[in-house]
Amino acid sequence: MSVWIDQALSNNLSVALDLEQANLWLRRIADCLHYPKYSHPIKDNVTNTIDTTNLSLTSLKVRCEMEELLQQFVPDPNQNPAQFALKKKLQRLWDKYGTNLLHCYDIPGLPPDNLKMEAMFSNLRRHQRRISGRKSTAELRDFGQYQVLFLAESEEMLLAQIREVPVAEYNTQRRRLAMGEAPRQQKHRLHRHSVRTIQALVDQHTELLTVLESQALEYQLDS
Repeated sequence: MSVWIDQALSNNLSVALDLEQANLWLRRIADCLHYPKYSHPIKDNVTNTIDTTNLSLTSLKVRCEMEELLQQFVPDPNQNPAQFALKKKLQRLWDKYGTNLLHCYDIPGLPPDNLKMEAMFSNLRRHQRRISGRKSTAELRDFGQYQVLFLAESEEMLLAQIREVPVAEYNTQRRRLAMGEAPRQQKHRLHRHSVRTIQALVDQHTELLTVLESQALEYQLDS
């Protein structure tokens, strides 16, 4: 029996070492994002949502560190398939979403991840299903902020945390969010209300064409 066990361990040693190295690289990447300790609820149950240790970080600094780390991570696809799969996936995600993941480092008081917020809303959804007996939790979209208020230690503490973000910075990030959401919302409108959405686009085009024609006519008259 021991011979077969030793043979199985020997045959899978390279796979185990590959997985171990892939895990180490994943931890290095997580450290590069400077996630605070309270992002791991099993290890730490701290309820404070504001971390003051990373105030010197900026999105540019984190981006440079991440890109440098990804350049160092060059596994052999034949010798290290697990590491190669990890690098391929991470590189694709970084190229596709990297520019939208780092704004939090430029906003004072905003944590670099939303794990605690996601866990809190998961608990709210489970509670909503339990007390209503229904699967849908759409009510949280309209009234979830009030339940968050009830969970806060005090209204003054909640307001103090909200006010740590400057109003001008908040408005800037809201506009950036609206611009990022615009393509998705347009696709949603085309899917749900195709005729109305297409007619609105036609009306916008007609209005723009009228404005351009009037400007061209005024230019001709002035010249």
